[in-house]
Amino acid sequence: MEKSRTSKETVGAYAVQCGRCSKWRLIPSREEYETIRESFIEDPWFCDKNPEVSCDDPGDIEYDTSRLWVIDKPNAPKTPPNTTRSLSLRKNLSRTDVTYVMPNGKRVRSTVEVEKFLETYPEYKDQFSVSNFSFATPKILEDMVPGNSAGSNKKRRTETEK
Repeated sequence: MEKSRTSKETVGAYAVQCGRCSKWRLIPSREEYETIRESFIEDPWFCDKNPEVSCDDPGDIEYDTSRLWVIDKPNAPKTPPNTTRSLSLRKNLSRTDVTYVMPNGKRVRSTVEVEKFLETYPEYKDQFSVSNFSFATPKILEDMVPGNSAGSNKKRRTETEK
């Protein structure tokens, strides 16, 4: 079995779509983005949450094929303190892989691995639990894959789609 190869590209921008005007607004940091994402269903984001913009202003970025769009699932828990949530995009753009780097540098890729981590390092049990981690993979919006990206073949379909 061949290991998947991942792209070295990084997140170019964090953005959220206004629930009223549907314009995309840039979010200045990963931390702020995760705070919005954590409670997005109960507390949708609107332009007026940013005092510097309104729904009357043009969007910050356009939803087009000038960039690859990857959409996170709403209400994913915020990354626990002293850990890092990392997304790796597979070269063929078939999916992303979610990995967390724990406070001691150990990497985990599933809730089972988080459970094993907490068993091995019980000193972290008071800092976070398994429920603080989300391994749900963000969705790659295939209709927005830039034409020059690896895996951008629009004819790519699964057997059930044929």
